[in-house]
Amino acid sequence: MKSAFTVEHPAETPQTRDKRIPPRDQVVTRAALEKWNRECPDKVWAKFADNGEEWTYAQFYEKIVQMALGLQQLGVKQGEHVLVWLPNGRENLLAFFAINYLGAVYVCINTAYKGQLLAHVVENSDARLAIVHSDLAPRIADIRLAKLTDAVMVGERISCPGLKTHFYADTLLPEGGTLKAPDRVIEPWDPMAIIYTSGTTGPSKGVLASYLHILSNMGPETWHNVHGGDRYMINMPLFHIGGSGIVYAMLVRGGSIAFTERFNTQTFLAEARSTGSTVVFLLGVMAGFLEKLEARPDDADNPLRVAFMVPLAGDIQAFSKRFGLDVYTIFNMTEISTPIFSDPNPLKRGTCGLKRQGVDVRLVDDNDCEVPIGAIGEMMVRTDRPWGMNSGYYRNPEATARAWRNGWFHTGDAFRKDEDGYFYFVDRIKDAIRRRGENISSFEVEAEVVAYPDIQEVAAIGVPNELSEDDVMVVIAPIAGRTVDPVALIEFLRPRMAHFMIPRYVRIVDELPKTPTTKVQKAELRKQGITTDTWDREQAGISVKIDRFTGSGRAAE
Repeated sequence: MKSAFTVEHPAETPQTRDKRIPPRDQVVTRAALEKWNRECPDKVWAKFADNGEEWTYAQFYEKIVQMALGLQQLGVKQGEHVLVWLPNGRENLLAFFAINYLGAVYVCINTAYKGQLLAHVVENSDARLAIVHSDLAPRIADIRLAKLTDAVMVGERISCPGLKTHFYADTLLPEGGTLKAPDRVIEPWDPMAIIYTSGTTGPSKGVLASYLHILSNMGPETWHNVHGGDRYMINMPLFHIGGSGIVYAMLVRGGSIAFTERFNTQTFLAEARSTGSTVVFLLGVMAGFLEKLEARPDDADNPLRVAFMVPLAGDIQAFSKRFGLDVYTIFNMTEISTPIFSDPNPLKRGTCGLKRQGVDVRLVDDNDCEVPIGAIGEMMVRTDRPWGMNSGYYRNPEATARAWRNGWFHTGDAFRKDEDGYFYFVDRIKDAIRRRGENISSFEVEAEVVAYPDIQEVAAIGVPNELSEDDVMVVIAPIAGRTVDPVALIEFLRPRMAHFMIPRYVRIVDELPKTPTTKVQKAELRKQGITTDTWDREQAGISVKIDRFTGSGRAAE
């Protein structure tokens, strides 16, 4: 079928001979789309969980050119930042690739943002044009618009407050025309996206990501266990690197994706079967939710072969056997490029894996001096590929300088490394708890508490005590329909953890506050502190003393 669209291309220029930088069609979105449209036009690229619809590479390419033309007719140029404020859906997926096809920069922002946080990212983005869902548009009325002048409305045909409003079907779905070439060939080191950090403790920082950064983060050399024959279930929002980064990573492989709106414990396996998904990312509590579902004889009857579980939780061997797949874990951040990668079904409890090829990793003290094997230090990372990690925080030179001091990227995460080279996450440095001279990992406390059979999820925080240090508090959400007795929980924990780690305070809630990327908002829990419904072990007359032989907690005599 003849296309209604004509595409002009820039004059070709020689590619770099640096072997660390792949050819453009293995890293640049536009070049990769064109390659797969030529080489495998009839291969399914995307399958949608909501209705089973499928898009081939040829169909997807046609849709991308169509939307890119619409954007170009709205004045979008190469290098321009385009704000996208949409939930997961077809429009967001198309916007991502159409923006990149023009050589423009995709700036997708969290759908939970409002007020000052929304105003901050709008101002920081330098965007003139936003693609906005009508359900979110009213929040625009309450903020400064900075450079924003135009909005394309998706959903209902309503006006976006304070902006010149265009409607999606009228402007981004032209019936035909000629797409003009970008000013120059899009290069692997060009900016692809600005991805905002969670903003749970302060203003979000915009991570400036090149094509080479995201390729190094999730490409075939890094995630070597994912290939072009796989279909990756996208269950994270596209404003998160676990959504947009993985979609891009499957494109450059010539693979496919199963597109879902969000992770849902109850429908997860059914969606995996109906979409033919072979790979999935299980972030945070997702794996725990699945593990605590009532087991069924057909749990392993699914097409999944690989699950990335971050962090590792529960009995990995049992999880692998139950669901009929291999479990891998990694350590990664938006800013870096998966420096740590595990073997399948790791046997070492709590490990993140081993350092991969192509990166340098050090654990250091406050002065960037390396700590001994077994000691805790902050992880610093750098790569041997130019542009293989973030290009800084957009319009935030102070944060960029702090993170990149001494030529290494400082992750802000505390780790230890064993004699075999395996890395173990200890805590976010800002989340560590100090009690009576002991540094406590909130992560390790949470790992033991969530093992209690009736607990669905938990967050451990430090709350100030009368001695100016911290006491340990756990905020827990029980499994639906169950209750948790704090006294029974303490007895469960005594043999499992050091005496100084056993919580003093237990607060029970229906659900922990989270960002849309499932990160627990510990800053909000610390702000709430010791509430009237918080149980206090000491007020209940239960004290804990050290067992001098095991170091675990025992009842005081």
